[in-house]
Amino acid sequence: MDLSSKKLPIILIIGLIGILTLQVMNNDSNNNKLIDPETCELYVKDLQINAKQYLGEYDQKCVDFKNFNP
Repeated sequence: MDLSSKKLPIILIIGLIGILTLQVMNNDSNNNKLIDPETCELYVKDLQINAKQYLGEYDQKCVDFKNFNP
């Protein structure tokens, strides 16, 4: 395949879109840290048993925001 070929950019674009799609799918499937809105505690949602596992850590921005609202 020649560098001046018109197919090369199309193949590169399709390949890069495929890599981006895989990364987005992988990022969505990871257990992301979530914030409990009532306690501001961080937790991870276990998708297999559909339960929350609290990490014992608090989100400082959420705590500061809660302190401003009585």
